[in-house]
Parts: sequence; C-alpha cells; structure tokens
Amino acid sequence: MAPRRPGVSESWQAAHSDRSSSVAHGAGAAGWVVGLSHFAGIMMMIIGLFNAMEGVVALARNEVYAITPRYIFAFDLTTWGWIHIILGIVVLAAGVGVITGQLWGRVVGITIASLSMLANFAFIPYYPVWSLLIVALNVFVIWALCVYDRDAAAVAAGDRT
Repeated sequence: MAPRRPGVSESWQAAHSDRSSSVAHGAGAAGWVVGLSHFAGIMMMIIGLFNAMEGVVALARNEVYAITPRYIFAFDLTTWGWIHIILGIVVLAAGVGVITGQLWGRVVGITIASLSMLANFAFIPYYPVWSLLIVALNVFVIWALCVYDRDAAAVAAGDRT
C-alpha cells in the first residue's frame, strides 16, 4: 500500500490506490489537451465575430477609422471591410470545426489564424489597439491548435465513457 499522504483521508486513498500515477497523469494531460482545443475553437469563433464586425464597420461607417497617407498596404476601406468579413466567416467556421473535433478545423484554423494575423497587422494604421488585440488572440489560437495531441484527446474521451 502507498504511504499515507497528509491531508487526504484514508478512505479516499483506499478508493483511489488502485490507479497508477502514470494513468492519472495521462488523464490530466488529456484533459488539458481537450481544454486547449475547446479554448482555441471558442477563441476562433470570437475572433471570427470580431473580424466580421470590423469589416461591417469598415463598409458602413468608414469615417470611424483613421486614414493614414503613404502606408504600404493602402487599400480602400471597402476592400478592407470585405477582407475582414470573409476572414471572419472562415475563422468562425473553422472554430466550429475545431470544437467538433475535426482535423480540417485545426488545419484551416492554423492557416486562417495566420492570415488573420497578417491582415490585422496590415490594418494597424487604421485601428491599432483592436488590430493588435486580434493579433494576440490569434497567437494563442495557433499555439493551442499546434499543441493538440489526438492520442491524449482519445484518452480523455475514453475516460468520459
């Protein structure tokens, strides 16, 4: 029998002593993997909505944004509006794919989050704080999608059944 741990009742230790520490650790790691995947999916859906809102504002009320002369990525705000609306819809759809556990959702998510980062980086002169916020959120999404481990997620799914 394992040595007594302070602060843990004997009945709890007896009930849980048949688990090996590696299995318990694996289940905890699997929970983090699934949690990060859901975090990424939800963040992608939020980022998609933010991008779409940014695009609608650029189309409807382009006087909200500061016009900067002589910027290297000088597009018309209507063009930026459509770019952000399309990116927003695709990021939102990929977020739903990630939440449902689809491989294509992760692949599209990493690709589109990267494109969203580039688009928002280029949009910094028009709306700097908002653009930098979206860039930072995309960094976290890409990280969460890249650390996803299918085997650990399968362990977590097996623990729930």
